[in-house]
Amino acid sequence: MNNRINRNYIKRLNQLNANKKVQRNANKNSKNGFENILNKEINNTNVKISAHAQKRLNQRDLNLDNKDMKALEKAMDKAKNKGARESLLLYKDMAFITSIKNKTIITAMDKKNSKSDVFTNIDSAVIVD
Repeated sequence: MNNRINRNYIKRLNQLNANKKVQRNANKNSKNGFENILNKEINNTNVKISAHAQKRLNQRDLNLDNKDMKALEKAMDKAKNKGARESLLLYKDMAFITSIKNKTIITAMDKKNSKSDVFTNIDSAVIVD
């Protein structure tokens, strides 16, 4: 009888452990899904900001609102129509190196924090209105 109780107990523990794993994975997936949806709704654009660019925006206290993101997206679309692949976008007092193909901001800087006036590995520049 003890053997049967132990087997049932172990079986139940295994079931509980499996349920916890499924629940943890579901929580991770829903969180990532929610974060993606939230970011898209906040930005309401297809422009992505790389982790590096986000770090630079934070370090340099540069803030982009929805209007700014729309202006950058429009500039990226213009550059794409001209065949650009990697572009420098000059917007207000900021400069952005972007991947046009991926619609991603690779890095960001403002006028006072740029160390040099030389930008490499770009094939175009867009002055954003």
